[in-house]
Amino acid sequence: MLRIASRLAALLAVGALLAGTANGASARSPRASASALRSLDGALNVGMKAVGRFSGAYVVDLTNGHVLYSKNARIARLPASVEKLYTTSAALSEFGPDATLTTSVLGLGQARAGTYTGTLYLRGGGDPTFGSATFDEANYGTGATVQQLVANLIAATQIKKLNGPVVADQSMFDSLRGTPATGNAPSTEVEGELGALTFNRGWANSDGTALVAHPALQAGQQFATALKAAGVKLTGRARASAGTAPPGAQTLAAVRSPTIATLVAMTNTPSDNYFAETLLKDLGARFGDGGTTADGAAVVRMTIAQKFGVHPRLDDGSGLSRFDRTTPFQVVSLLRQQAANASFTSSLAVAGRTGTLVDEMQHTFAQNRCKGKTGTLHDVSNLVGYCHARDGHTLAYALMMNGIVPDYAHPIQDRMVVAVSKYDG
Repeated sequence: MLRIASRLAALLAVGALLAGTANGASARSPRASASALRSLDGALNVGMKAVGRFSGAYVVDLTNGHVLYSKNARIARLPASVEKLYTTSAALSEFGPDATLTTSVLGLGQARAGTYTGTLYLRGGGDPTFGSATFDEANYGTGATVQQLVANLIAATQIKKLNGPVVADQSMFDSLRGTPATGNAPSTEVEGELGALTFNRGWANSDGTALVAHPALQAGQQFATALKAAGVKLTGRARASAGTAPPGAQTLAAVRSPTIATLVAMTNTPSDNYFAETLLKDLGARFGDGGTTADGAAVVRMTIAQKFGVHPRLDDGSGLSRFDRTTPFQVVSLLRQQAANASFTSSLAVAGRTGTLVDEMQHTFAQNRCKGKTGTLHDVSNLVGYCHARDGHTLAYALMMNGIVPDYAHPIQDRMVVAVSKYDG
């Protein structure tokens, strides 16, 4: 999912070029443009009639700024996972695409002749990829591993023996493992256990259907196990527990996450709830009042308002909450302003190829030409994104359908997006 070859930057360049030449939209006859618009309008009206009155849609030609379609576009709907576009846009804006998240080892003690006598603190930095090498490779193809952290520690300190305990520190976040949608309790709906120091997402089995009781403690235990596997001798005192590193502890080694741009792709392409909610708490911890869902949501609201002039209602990062609301108009406004941001556009699933759109619009004109973000709850089905239309222009679309069975809505959305991709205005 992380090896997505984004073509959008090139498509935008082609669209801009066409707009400035005799072959661009300005050179088309009014009759041709009117005919194309009627065709698009008819196709989208058929879809909107089929999905009912709790739905809205908005389509804009980003190359010339023309609104091509609008139906209930300013009525707020449940965004479901479309919410992740706000979370990830805020993360890219606040952290920057090249920033990373750090998991550290700190020490309070003394090193002599390869023996460290004292306490090692494993301090979490809110990295959702922190885990084992086998887990990260199987699930992400990248990530910050405990094995690399131990290797960095050995290289930096030449440690051969630990005479003292390991303490797992997840104090950068609060202790709530879930979201407002789960009553802040742990839930497999979140697809992991939220925490500044969580190992392998807090999964107790390989498919995430069971969660560990104490994720930070598990991370500390895994760190101790990795030390032993790397040849570091642990004395009987080297037991793992949970706690907080004191101010006097010194940083001995660290391992960095993939870049924020990569984490955003790992969030949006597969629509990963755990990554979205962890990034939200990272935003709160770094740019807000603390590592909580509420503080992170406040940062996202502020960032989206100040940077993009958009004011959605949200209280989580993933869209699981039924308190969240946004409109097709707001979503397209964000898409329009992010269209030149390659870190954002390349994070979206590609129709018929990747992520949540891998099985959608295959063998249609939209395949490879459209990309987007899905949003699904039991009664919600949304699809928003970009299309490189037949006329060479880049179109932004938002189809938001509430009060509907997703399996019924998906083929309707697919036909609507195919119609958008075929627009030849």
